[in-house]
Amino acid sequence: MKLFQQMLVAPAALGLLAPLAVNAAELNINDVSDYASSAEVQNFSDVYPTDWAFQALTSLAERHGCAVATPNGSITRYEAASLLNNCLGEVAQVNEEERRLINEFAPEIAIIKGRIDGLESRVGEFEAGQFSKTTVLKGKTTFVVGGVTREHGFNDDAVTLTYTTKLETNTTLTGDDLLYTRFMNGNMGSSTPWGSKTNGTYLAAANSSETYLKVDKLWYTAPIGDFRVWVGPKIENYYMLASAPSIYKPVLKQFALGGNGATYGSSTTGGFGVAWTQPKDDPSAARFAISTNYAHMGIDDQTQGVLADGQTKWLSSVAYGSPRWSVSLAYAAHSCTEATLAAPSCKVWTDYYSTQLGSQASGTGDSAVGFRAHWKPEEVGMVPAIQFGYDTRTIDGTSSGEVKSTAQWMVGLMWKDVIIDGNRAGFAYGSRQHATEFHTSGTEPADENSVWEAYYDFKVNDNMTITPTIFGGEDTYNGHASGSDDIFGGLVQTTFKF
Repeated sequence: MKLFQQMLVAPAALGLLAPLAVNAAELNINDVSDYASSAEVQNFSDVYPTDWAFQALTSLAERHGCAVATPNGSITRYEAASLLNNCLGEVAQVNEEERRLINEFAPEIAIIKGRIDGLESRVGEFEAGQFSKTTVLKGKTTFVVGGVTREHGFNDDAVTLTYTTKLETNTTLTGDDLLYTRFMNGNMGSSTPWGSKTNGTYLAAANSSETYLKVDKLWYTAPIGDFRVWVGPKIENYYMLASAPSIYKPVLKQFALGGNGATYGSSTTGGFGVAWTQPKDDPSAARFAISTNYAHMGIDDQTQGVLADGQTKWLSSVAYGSPRWSVSLAYAAHSCTEATLAAPSCKVWTDYYSTQLGSQASGTGDSAVGFRAHWKPEEVGMVPAIQFGYDTRTIDGTSSGEVKSTAQWMVGLMWKDVIIDGNRAGFAYGSRQHATEFHTSGTEPADENSVWEAYYDFKVNDNMTITPTIFGGEDTYNGHASGSDDIFGGLVQTTFKF
């Protein structure tokens, strides 16, 4: 395949992760920051000839006379960022399309700028958004108006208007590394349906720190030889993965990560991890990606320390795939110690997005296995991108009458350029984490349930997207084990990027 010529840097020379590799959280096949909010992982996927960015870069190269060869396949985001910087290096004014490209590839440009001497963009508007030569600041504010009808719990007549604001800084010190900081503020607390994880209506964009702007995420990643390592006082396990478990962009967070169940579900705390991605010369070739990481709820507590007993999660995964498809298998081990917990359980990681029985992790720990698979069509059309996820969990130390194992699954579909180019439609259906076996043999848990969501992203412009969404569920009954708890809701989510 002919690649763009006069690229200032090749991804291999930068020592960055291969196309399967991802870091940071919130998972999206189109936009790094969107994925950070939903999957909580930045997705450094390739740019395809059918993508608007690919076509815009080709037009840019022709317009400014950059020496390039027309490619007949995908290019990496870093190749695209290098071309963009090369073509706009001497340009004082940029048009709307060029400004959109700068915003799209800002994180990659920031990393390249710290790696290569003299690779400093002189685009006025881009530099105005920086407070250092190697740091990029991005922001997002989300308004949500809507409500939920539940058989138990919520006021059926209540329609709320809430918000969240997120500020992200991506800083590179060597060009190969990344210091990620996220600040959050919002009023989607427990009094709103959008802040309820136990009821399954928690939004991917939700935050409840209304009275202050808090440091929500803080971690550092860098390559060491053929490996990439992470460490941070505010991180989650799924940030430290060499490949993203899901490409589905959810509205409800229960559909994030291919199903936010026991395997990938986590809470912000301190941790560290390492990952390896198989090197390949062809960026479109399939490759292996292996990750392992550790997080501890008391890692910043002097009475516990990094390796002391307490609420811990160890997550490992093996993935194989290309930019268009991937399969992965992950294992998570949760450990809990009664002496360090007011309520001895592993519920910090396992009771969210569950039924009443599915949340019962009353033992000394548990282990979970998660399978993920996704596929994207080569061309945009009627055929959607497909995401599948399945988790199963075994609870340790249970006794007679208690739940011994649980499971959850989901299927997500996404269509690009629906009705209007740049718009997207999504649909997910599945089952929350539910009981599948009791410790007493022969006991039937009868804990089946279903949940779903459907949405449409209407892109007003590059900085504003309106997302009408409907969602529902049957027999979810978290907190109401004696009967069903069906839900139905609707909302309009408006996202502003700056």
